[in-house]
Amino acid sequence: KFNCSIFEYQSSRETMIKILFLHGGGDDGYEADLKMATSLKEALGSNFDISYPRIKSNESTPDFGWPQEIHNHIAQCGNKVFIVAHSLGASMLLKCLSELSPLTTIKGLFLLATPFWSGPEEWKQGLILNDNFTGLLPKNLPIFFYHCKDDNEVPISHLSIYRQKIAKASFRELQNGGHQFDADFTPIINDIKTTADENQSINNAEN
Repeated sequence: KFNCSIFEYQSSRETMIKILFLHGGGDDGYEADLKMATSLKEALGSNFDISYPRIKSNESTPDFGWPQEIHNHIAQCGNKVFIVAHSLGASMLLKCLSELSPLTTIKGLFLLATPFWSGPEEWKQGLILNDNFTGLLPKNLPIFFYHCKDDNEVPISHLSIYRQKIAKASFRELQNGGHQFDADFTPIINDIKTTADENQSINNAEN
């Protein structure tokens, strides 16, 4: 159950690993991704503090206000955070990080069913990434892309485009699960835990 858009745990939040989950678009994007966010919470366990804010759209701006909204939510996460983002939330996260300097150290991106926006339609123009967006992302940032082959909303071909654009990223193709990853969340959970463990090992070595 949500409490101020944050999953509450009994553990001390100062020692917990922070995760920001960004939902997809549409009028019911927040509700549609609630199951996914809940599965993430349950699978990761009590060492993770997961924030699941509702992103507000601003129809008066070309990008619907999402990059700035995401930037604000990242800033509220404190010093270090891992970010999981789905669909529109994932594509707008890339736009945010390549156009607005984050005020928080981001330790990893886990991007699900990420659309690569293109085309002449007017409504898409504010969603399209800059040609050089890859070079504008934070340096040495672990990035993972996930896509189900049976996604009927964002075709698997979008993953191939990102594979060409961001060669340093890791890419996971899942056989089934659709747009909402209904079949198996395990690869995403494993990558989050592994990346968090690696980050902790680096911190321990530096200290």
